[in-house]
Amino acid sequence: MSNSTRTFISFLAGVATGAAIGILYAPEKGEVTRDKLSYRLSRYREQLQKFINDLIERGDEVAMEVVGGDSSAKAEGQKVVSEARQKAEKLLEDVESLMSQIKSKS
Repeated sequence: MSNSTRTFISFLAGVATGAAIGILYAPEKGEVTRDKLSYRLSRYREQLQKFINDLIERGDEVAMEVVGGDSSAKAEGQKVVSEARQKAEKLLEDVESLMSQIKSKS
């Protein structure tokens, strides 16, 4: 996985974690806090979904460019895209889980 992909995924995870912790320690009613957290997590979910879609698109574009070229480079590129997509999808599942926990407490 490329350094920039790892950095971006780490950044998104840090943003979500920081937002969640910041909101949970805010001196507001629990319902208001859960609403804010749910809203921010839904925005994070949208960003992750866009990132996954971009990875899929870019992976297809790279595969088309490499056709006829070095098959090992193509395989490595597909592996990197696949790993990044899997990690982003795992983050997306985590967000979905957090959102369902928040909604169940409302």
